[in-house]
Amino acid sequence: MLAVSSSGDESAPAAPSSDVSLTINGERHVLTVDNRTSLLDLLRERLGLTGTKKGCDQGACGACTVLVDDKRVNACLTLAVRCESSAVTTIEGLADGDRLHPLQKAFVERDAFQCGYCTPGQIMSGVGCISEGHTGSREEIREWMSGNICRCGCYVNIVSAVRDAADGR
Repeated sequence: MLAVSSSGDESAPAAPSSDVSLTINGERHVLTVDNRTSLLDLLRERLGLTGTKKGCDQGACGACTVLVDDKRVNACLTLAVRCESSAVTTIEGLADGDRLHPLQKAFVERDAFQCGYCTPGQIMSGVGCISEGHTGSREEIREWMSGNICRCGCYVNIVSAVRDAADGR
């Protein structure tokens, strides 16, 4: 049913919304969000955390990969309301001040990026891959990182960076 304003104009009903409380990069946030809002849009548009990239917006490229409760997720396919009481880590939350996360450092040392658009998602997926224990071989890393696409073709260097970080180099 359409709502009618006092001027007699019909308008669409308000979208259902919910309050959501989540911790992002160690900081607690309580927000009211449209129930259809993706975690990606919440991060980028509401909180200004633009390091997480919007690539395909269909879960196929991995540019939006973040960690939710230390598990890799495509933020474009994850509803923000589903993250209630969760801890979300984005690329902005990896470094400790000016001290890069070991995988960020390995990406720089291995020159594991060209255009850089996929880099945040690749790094977040790599952090998940390492914590999940999927770094036994270059083939295993490639398999477990296969949901992250690099149009520049830096896969060899990305795998090397993940391997270095996993080995503590």
